[in-house]
Amino acid sequence: MTLALALAEEAANAGEVPVGAIIVKNGEIIGRGSNAPISTHDPSAHAEILAMRDAAKKLGNYRLVDCTLYVTLEPCAMCTGAIQHARIARVVYGAADPKTGACGSVVNLMAEPKLNHHTEISGGVLASACAAILSNFFKSRRKK
Repeated sequence: MTLALALAEEAANAGEVPVGAIIVKNGEIIGRGSNAPISTHDPSAHAEILAMRDAAKKLGNYRLVDCTLYVTLEPCAMCTGAIQHARIARVVYGAADPKTGACGSVVNLMAEPKLNHHTEISGGVLASACAAILSNFFKSRRKK
C-alpha cells in the first residue's frame, strides 16, 4: 500500500485526484497505475484500470488470476466490474469511498450472487494516510 500511496502522490502532483494502485502476483509487482483521466482525456483512466492494463501486458493475458490489487481508495463500479472481468482474486483498499465505493460503501458488487466471479475484499489498510492525501488534495483545490 505504501507504493500505491507514492503513486497517488504522483497523481496529485500531476493535478489528478490522488489515487494509486499496484497489482501483485506471486510476491512480484506486475502492474502500476495512478489516476490520469484529466491528463489523458479518458474517463476510464482510473488507477485500478491503468494498473490492470499494465499487469495484463506483462502477463500477456487479460485474466489476472491469482493477483492482488492494492489501491488507495475503494474502487468505483466501473473499476469493480473490470476487476471482476479480469478475475483478480483479492482487492486491498485504503480509504472507503462513501460517494462512489462499490465494494461495500455505496453498493457491494463483489457480493452480488448473480455475478460469476467474486473477489475477496479487505478495506481500511493505511486508511488514515490514504484518506489524508485525498482530503489534502481537495482542500488545496478549494483554496484556489
